[in-house]
Amino acid sequence: MAAELGRFEGTKPVEERHRFDGAALAAWMDANVEDYAGPLSVSQFKGGQSNPTYRLDTPGRAYVLRRKPMGVLLPSAHAVDREFKVISALHAQGFPVARPYGLCADDGVIGSMFYVMSLVEGRVYWNGQLPDHQPIERAAIYRSEIETLARLHNYDPEAIGLGDYGKPGNYFARQIDRWSKQYKASETETIEEANRLMEWLPGSVPEQERVSVVHGDYRIDNLMFQADQPVVAAVLDWELSTLGDPLADFTYYLMHWVMPPDGRSGLLGVDVEAMGIPTIAQATELYCRETGRDGLPNLDWYFAYNLFRLTGIVQGIAGRVRDGTAASAQAVEMASKNRMLAEAAWSFAKKAGA
Repeated sequence: MAAELGRFEGTKPVEERHRFDGAALAAWMDANVEDYAGPLSVSQFKGGQSNPTYRLDTPGRAYVLRRKPMGVLLPSAHAVDREFKVISALHAQGFPVARPYGLCADDGVIGSMFYVMSLVEGRVYWNGQLPDHQPIERAAIYRSEIETLARLHNYDPEAIGLGDYGKPGNYFARQIDRWSKQYKASETETIEEANRLMEWLPGSVPEQERVSVVHGDYRIDNLMFQADQPVVAAVLDWELSTLGDPLADFTYYLMHWVMPPDGRSGLLGVDVEAMGIPTIAQATELYCRETGRDGLPNLDWYFAYNLFRLTGIVQGIAGRVRDGTAASAQAVEMASKNRMLAEAAWSFAKKAGA
C-alpha cells in the first residue's frame, strides 16, 4: 500500500512536458502576490489527473499553482478561473479552502492560464477505511466530512457573490447533457451500457428542490484534514464545481458505500459499523439534520447518475491519454475503468426502473 500511495503523495521534479519559465512566474508573483519574496523553487505534485499542479517554495512561504494543461482541450474543461472564483468567495466566508492569491489569464507568462493559492498543511487520507485510525477517530473524520459538505450546501450562492457561478435550475438534465457530450467527444470504444444510460437518464430526472454551490468531486482524498485533530482544514480541487442540486454532491459522496474497496474511498462489503464509520442511513440522517431535510428519495437513480457521470469523466481521461494531454502517469489506469463504471451505472438504472 505504501508504494501505491507514493504514486500520489508528495512532489517530484517538474515533468518535461509541464515545465515553464520560472523567472517569468517569479516576476508575476512579485507583481501580483501580496508579501511575495523570492527566490522561488518549483516542484510538481504527483497526484491529479487533470490540471497540472505545482508546489512553489520561497524562504518564507509555500504556495500551490494550478494551471490549464497545454494542448487541445475539451470545451468547458480545465476552467481554473472558475476554481479561483469559487475559492475566493468561500474563503471570504471562512469556509475551509486555501487562501487565493492571484489569477493570471495571460498565457504568455507560463504558457497557459493559472492561479496561485496558499499551501494548506495537514493530512490527506487516500483510503476511506482509514486503517491507521481507531473507530472513534474514524467516526469524527466522517462526521467532519458530512458537516463540511452540509455547510457548503447551506450557503445562499447569491449572498456570497456566486449567484452567477452557474445556471441554478435543471441541474441534472444539464449535467447529463454535458457528460454525454464529453463521453461522445472522447469515445475510444463502444460501451453499450453507456449508450443506454444516455438514452434513459434524460427522461427520468427527479425534480430539483434546492440550489447551492456543488463541489462536484467531494470525496475523502479531496479533503485536507488538520494535522492534530479530525477536522477538515481545506476542501481541495474545485474544477467541477458549479451551482446546482446539492443532492448531486451528497449522493456522489454516498457512492463510497457502494463502490468496492480498492485502497481508495470504496466501502462496499466493509463492516463499517464495527469500524466506527457511519452507515449510509446514518450518514444520510446527519446530512439531513444539518441541512433541514426530512429525508432523501430512493437512491438508485442518483447512484446510476453519479456512476454515469464518473464514466464521462473517466472517458475524458481516456481521450486525453489518446491525445497525449493527460497530466498523470495514472491516467492510463484510470481510463481502463470506464466499462466497469458504465456497467455498474446501468445496474442501478435497472433498479430505478430503466
